[in-house]
Amino acid sequence: MPDSAARLTFGGGDPTSSESGHPPAGGRGSALPRRPVGRSLTRGFVNRCPNCGKGAVIHGYLKVNDACPSCGEDLSHQRADDAPPYLTMVIVGHIVVPLMLLVWTLTSLPSWVHIAFWIPFTLIMTLTLLRPIKGAVVGLQWANRMHGFGEEVVHVRTG
Repeated sequence: MPDSAARLTFGGGDPTSSESGHPPAGGRGSALPRRPVGRSLTRGFVNRCPNCGKGAVIHGYLKVNDACPSCGEDLSHQRADDAPPYLTMVIVGHIVVPLMLLVWTLTSLPSWVHIAFWIPFTLIMTLTLLRPIKGAVVGLQWANRMHGFGEEVVHVRTG
């Protein structure tokens, strides 16, 4: 690397700080403890708070609670937006398409039977997986301290 090349830093010239002046959440050089990603994903998938594992993340069908009803963890920072529907389509598509092709090639069912079965099957599978996947995405965001999760005030002594 040439001497004239600029060194990338996160702000203030200190490679362990972020643009906000805080260390990167949970990463190397961070004063914040790491959060378990697998446990947070699992808890979110079963509609439990990624922090305590007791309170519900989602109420209704897809509305995320602003805070955990059990421990009070702020969940209003979540930005699940388009990720859950996208992941749901990918998962359902990877299950339904091979099954549909397998049944189509191994049987001689009329087309109307395939339509009558595969459309409702795909719809039910999609609507069943959407809510757990949204909970898992919220758990992933919480574990990685994304979008404001983990804005705990950290006081670092420097001397």
